[in-house]
Amino acid sequence: MEHLLRLTDSWDRSRLDGLFRLADAYEHGRGPIREGCAVLFFPDSSVRTRVTFELGVRRMGLTPVTLPPGTLDKPEASGDVASYLAQWADILVVRHPDITVLEKLASCDAMPVVNAMTDANHPCEVLSDLYSLSKIRNIYDLRYLFVGADGNIGRAWQEAAVAFGLDLTQCSPHDLAMPGTAWKGDLLEASSGVDVIITDGPGPFAQELRPFQITPEVLQAAANDVLLNPCPPFIRGREVSADAIAGPAFVGHEFKKALLPVQQAIMATCMNLT
Repeated sequence: MEHLLRLTDSWDRSRLDGLFRLADAYEHGRGPIREGCAVLFFPDSSVRTRVTFELGVRRMGLTPVTLPPGTLDKPEASGDVASYLAQWADILVVRHPDITVLEKLASCDAMPVVNAMTDANHPCEVLSDLYSLSKIRNIYDLRYLFVGADGNIGRAWQEAAVAFGLDLTQCSPHDLAMPGTAWKGDLLEASSGVDVIITDGPGPFAQELRPFQITPEVLQAAANDVLLNPCPPFIRGREVSADAIAGPAFVGHEFKKALLPVQQAIMATCMNLT
């Protein structure tokens, strides 16, 4: 039994390559299946991650039971919650703002806990993106630029960079920089020669990040075959311009198709189905 809380916990290139092979198997309908139950905690606002987890669970042979994250916000000890649920369920998939809630659920090792997004990080999203990128490029040779504030998406890519040895730079106002990651404050300079540009929504920093919008001019400063990977939900005219999304650099909506097999592979790995 394993948990996925942070990519820096126990992940490396070997484990990532193994996860991708398992995701390939699920993508072609050959992944391991088993009967059981998965308890998922998602808010009503979740769209892509929730749909693909619920669908993936069903295709694996598990019965999904979905509850709101607020169900976990009560005085009962998280270890007791997990231990009771383990009498009927086989895995917990949790989206909750506070990563310490997931840590407490995992600490008793009653069953695997998968991080489906917290305010600290979003490992499933980044693993899915790397899987999609691996289909068209060598992910270990790419130069990645994250344009946005210090937040859960940026920190998830930071974790991936540490775990897998990726070349990652952040571009933002200095006050919004992530500690421990290479940083540049000039967007055109930061974009020069990069292979993948990643964006995130500005959150409360829309005014500060307005000069950091990805436009065709920014993309022209990057590598000739640069890929624009905006983390959804993105807004045209906010972190990315409409013409940047309409151009050839945008990875496309099909890029997120990988969420389904990758999240199945994550759950199978945590449940030791491999």
